Amino acid sequence: MNFFNQIFHNQILMTAIVSWALAQLIKIIIELIRTHRINWQLIFATGGMPSSHSSLVVALATATGLRQGFDSSLFAIATVLAFVVLYDAQGIRRQAGNQARIINRMLQNVENAGIKVDKNLKELLGHTPIQVMGGTILGIIVALVMN
Repeated sequence: MNFFNQIFHNQILMTAIVSWALAQLIKIIIELIRTHRINWQLIFATGGMPSSHSSLVVALATATGLRQGFDSSLFAIATVLAFVVLYDAQGIRRQAGNQARIINRMLQNVENAGIKVDKNLKELLGHTPIQVMGGTILGIIVALVMN
């Protein structure tokens, strides 16, 4: 039990998890406002506003800096990790989503020709720069509030 006790009392880890969960909850609220329906599937969905990946890693880095010091090796590691995730979220994963969209259009043409296609590729993979910025701001705010 000591292991789980330590995990749940790790303030830096809890800050990151709370930030991720809040970002996912905000996605559900935005969808509710937009469509007047609650979509609980969004709780584990990628893509959308704000970026939960960005929120998680920025909260992790900020909380690490606040607790361990902004001159610590741990803060440096968390910050480098955050930059990799931020770059990936709005660059590589977004491009993969764009490619999936194009492939799905091509598959639709194949289906229109009478050939059955099993399923479409997931298109909402990455984030726009605004979504990444939203996640970044949320991560900083959560870290400041919790630490």
